[in-house]
Amino acid sequence: MTDYFELVKAAQRRLAGHAHVTPIMTSKTLNRMTGAEVYFKCENLQRMGAFKFRGAYNAMSQLSDAQRKEGVITYSSGNHAQAVALVGRILGIRTTVVMPDNAPAVKRTATEEYGARVVEYNPAETTREEVSKDLLGRHNYTLIPPYDHVNIVAGQGTAALEMFEDLKSLDMLLVPCGGGGLLSGSAVAAKGLHPACRVIGVEPELADDATKSFRTGTLHTVHNPPTIADGTRTPSLGKLTFRLVREYVDDMQTVSEAAIMEAVKFLFYRMKIVVEPSGALGLAALLNGSISHKGRIGIILSGGNMDGVTMKQILNDERNGVYNYRRS
Repeated sequence: MTDYFELVKAAQRRLAGHAHVTPIMTSKTLNRMTGAEVYFKCENLQRMGAFKFRGAYNAMSQLSDAQRKEGVITYSSGNHAQAVALVGRILGIRTTVVMPDNAPAVKRTATEEYGARVVEYNPAETTREEVSKDLLGRHNYTLIPPYDHVNIVAGQGTAALEMFEDLKSLDMLLVPCGGGGLLSGSAVAAKGLHPACRVIGVEPELADDATKSFRTGTLHTVHNPPTIADGTRTPSLGKLTFRLVREYVDDMQTVSEAAIMEAVKFLFYRMKIVVEPSGALGLAALLNGSISHKGRIGIILSGGNMDGVTMKQILNDERNGVYNYRRS
């Protein structure tokens, strides 16, 4: 039987000196608003701007010399693409990334600048898995998937592991959920160090496949969800992450597009940090009342890679929010 907690601890040792130990931030304003003690794990300040570096490095650093020589391939809308590309540059491994043609420009540009070859596809016509399968059939690449891989999950779990080592205990941990790699890895880490902590995954209402899967016990799919949280546009949990989420996660919640934008605005105006919509899901659930708790709450801010167009759209949104963020 696989001891996933031991794999997370091994990943932490492997990442030492390579991944940033990201800071934990707090907001007195938010604590006063919620009546809770809220702690943010700022993975938006991780290398390449997201937690994805952790899993990519943990997986790719374990490849054999032969695999490194042939190169790797992955598919991603952005953050995992950048992570694989950056790790490839660090380790001297050629990287190919299958990316949808509607991926955020800032993420594609960064991926190419890190040295990856980007292969575009139209998500309305085919799937990234099919494009990758075709390329794998013509090359001896090693596939480094974005979430459904044990070494990816273990690497992502190191963010929560660090958080618990710093804070010692939390009553609740809120984690964004796309394909479930960060959520399942974080839940494994949380239950390994502090079993009483409730781990809750958060995803957009428009991309609620994981919530449906969690509550029904059957894997659900939502294709090309039109959410502003582009990092959660994965069609479903993976086979591994579905099983781990069902085993280790206590609950799932969904949030509206308006709530996601309000969370991004709060982080920008009140805490002076840039967090992409996918990364702000946990705070969105807390601000809109989906989560009600008065104890110690941890929130993983999973990434900060957002283009100017999206940020402008969010900051110019005129809907009434839960707080006047410009108020002193």
